[in-house]
Amino acid sequence: MGLCSSENRIMGLCSSENGIMGLCSSENRIMGLCSSENPRCHDCYGTNTKPTQKGEGNGGGGVHFQPLGFANDINNSDGDEILKLFDILSSLKFAYLQFQKAHIPYEPKKIIVADELIVTQLEALWKIKRALKQNHFNAIESKSFQHDVLKEKVRYQERLLEELKSKLEAQNIEARSLKQRLQDLDSRNEMLGEKIMKRGASSSSINGFEETFIATYKSIHDFAKPLIALMKASGWDLDVAAKSIAESAVFFKRSDKKYAFEAYIARRMFYEMSYELWNIEDVKKFDDPIEFLLMNPNSEFGKFCQRKYLLVVHPVMEASFFGNLDHRTLVQCGKHPRTLFYQIFAKMAKWVWILGGIAASANKAEAFVVRSDSKFLDTFMESVKGDEEVLEGSCSYTVGFMVMPGFRLGKTLIKSRVYVSRSKLES
Repeated sequence: MGLCSSENRIMGLCSSENGIMGLCSSENRIMGLCSSENPRCHDCYGTNTKPTQKGEGNGGGGVHFQPLGFANDINNSDGDEILKLFDILSSLKFAYLQFQKAHIPYEPKKIIVADELIVTQLEALWKIKRALKQNHFNAIESKSFQHDVLKEKVRYQERLLEELKSKLEAQNIEARSLKQRLQDLDSRNEMLGEKIMKRGASSSSINGFEETFIATYKSIHDFAKPLIALMKASGWDLDVAAKSIAESAVFFKRSDKKYAFEAYIARRMFYEMSYELWNIEDVKKFDDPIEFLLMNPNSEFGKFCQRKYLLVVHPVMEASFFGNLDHRTLVQCGKHPRTLFYQIFAKMAKWVWILGGIAASANKAEAFVVRSDSKFLDTFMESVKGDEEVLEGSCSYTVGFMVMPGFRLGKTLIKSRVYVSRSKLES
């Protein structure tokens, strides 16, 4: 390329037989620069590459810049250096063109100036190279440090994971032990439950039955109160309703018509009552039977409540009370509403259920009913109003309607509760 003679070699500049850091004569290439005698120079990077500018001198050699590929992860510092690199390459190209022009015609001063300019640009290239290396070295050091930090974090997390695994294993062992203990307790409870059921059934005395009978009647009375109040609030004609229940009854007072509704409830609750040896002890343990029903919705007692609610509370009645049939829908689905109305009903159902269970446990227990208009006999019957309307004398009183059935347990008789009518029969 003829940059300098043997006495003018500066920082690696060479004679025409050699290249200068990629600079070449018409037979060689300078940093991607090539002459027109090597037309395949630009094809080294692809067929789409075209020369951007043609040079002069040395047989019409041209300067061709080839596209350079860079990694996607170039940082900002490297990007600045690369921009400088393009500027230096442009300046180097210009200096090389000046160097070529200085040969034709041959002008030594211009050659020296161009030569110095080329050397300056090459020095700048060398500085960029060193800066890029330094940046890469710093990046490697930074990544190495981050890698060490991450490794330390990973080791810490692994140690923590091992500790958690150990704790989990210990908890699993404890859980298995507790589960086994629970199974043992369940087995013992089941055995004890069977014993208690048998003992409870056999130990229910006649006195206990009589107390349960009284509690059952009281629970029916307690449920009749909100039922009558809801009927009154919903616009029901209570006189007509009471008349439909006890057609032939003659009431002493208008307030006595509440007994007709109690009779209706008892009649429905004891309708087709099957006196079986139920496990009444589980239900008796709960003051609020709703709690038992929520835990055991499909128990025998739960099914009993479902049947009796649908029988006692007519859909027309419920719709008039609440404006919907939500209670009935839930009960039909096997659920038990946690409302005050259903809670009072469940308490009543509990005592009826217990009464039936005790009756089933007693030998030769049977229920008996009293027909309306029957003669009142205090041996088998008891007035719900006490003896205030059953006057002594020669007059006999008739039964207006039965409120609660009576029971016979062996030789013991539990009197039926009846409402005595004002109609009298001469003795």
